[in-house]
Amino acid sequence: MALGIILGTRPEIIKMAPIIRLCEERATPYYLLHTGQHYSHELDKAFFKDLELPNPTFNLNVGSGTHAEQTASILLGVEKALQKTDTSIVMVEGDTNTVLAGALAAAKLHIPVGHVEAGLRSFDRTMPEEINRVVADHLSDLLFAPTEESKKNLLNEGIPEEKIHVTGNTIVDAVYQNLKIAQEKSTILRQLSLEPKQYMVATAHRAENVDYKDKLTGIIQGLSQAAEDLDKPVIYPIHPRTQKMIKEFRLTTKNLKLIKPLGYLDFLALEAASSLVLTDSGGIQEEACIMGVPCVTLRENTERPETLRVGSNILVGTDPDRITRGAKEMSKRKTGWHNPFGDGEAAGKILTIIEEHRKPSLSLK
Repeated sequence: MALGIILGTRPEIIKMAPIIRLCEERATPYYLLHTGQHYSHELDKAFFKDLELPNPTFNLNVGSGTHAEQTASILLGVEKALQKTDTSIVMVEGDTNTVLAGALAAAKLHIPVGHVEAGLRSFDRTMPEEINRVVADHLSDLLFAPTEESKKNLLNEGIPEEKIHVTGNTIVDAVYQNLKIAQEKSTILRQLSLEPKQYMVATAHRAENVDYKDKLTGIIQGLSQAAEDLDKPVIYPIHPRTQKMIKEFRLTTKNLKLIKPLGYLDFLALEAASSLVLTDSGGIQEEACIMGVPCVTLRENTERPETLRVGSNILVGTDPDRITRGAKEMSKRKTGWHNPFGDGEAAGKILTIIEEHRKPSLSLK
């Protein structure tokens, strides 16, 4: 019986990569089911090649749509794929529609579910990711919590302690492994004529930020002012949709260097050598913390509160003055904080637990 690894977006591929590599190393039977939630088949082939990962066995190519349309398409496709396989346990990671649909399809077929990165909570149900992660956690039989705080969230929701395993986060494994690949392959700093620590990096992609004029205006003004006050350019790999909204809202991008979206390895190399990251991404908050790069988060909440406690991150929302003040504060922050997400051995811990439980007799709810 094989381990079924379900993924569908770039962050899922990144965070599942250490588990996939370890399955190869240990000769653990597994297969990859890629829903294609965000990416085209050709872009995905290049992404898997860059990360030196095997190609998926199943490609659903569901593409975009409303949350209901996308989730329903994934649910149908995953169910059909699982019915063709002898799967001992399904693994999902994170908080996407792929996670929700993959966990639900497996649970209805009475296949045990393991959730990597379980227990994260923003306590903001307006975020679709929060709904996805809560439902997936309550469908899962093995919950791999990255931190004790994540475990506490699960216990507070009534999930039995015996289902919860604190393993650290596979993003640490991924950063260690992929940064090495990036340093060997990426030439992005040379391409952009940048010197390490002499620039800042920005990303903002969440619909609740970029689709509203007042919020996107605040972000762009804050980034521009931070660049001027700190006398460093802000490199902004910008999504076409965000660029479209900037034009629609007629915003000026003074002091910002807008570039096309980067591949993962190029972005990781760019992020690692920056002096400061400003972002609304959860995964980038983690990466910056792990690599010792101060982070300013363009949100009012975070499901990574550990970054706030160790001092690697600060919340500033979308107000331009708060963004500027936060950038100044974090630019002075000493970077010797403790990494709260583990020692880079999460994949090994997770796979060992799976091997111990990967039996038909695993009790279900």
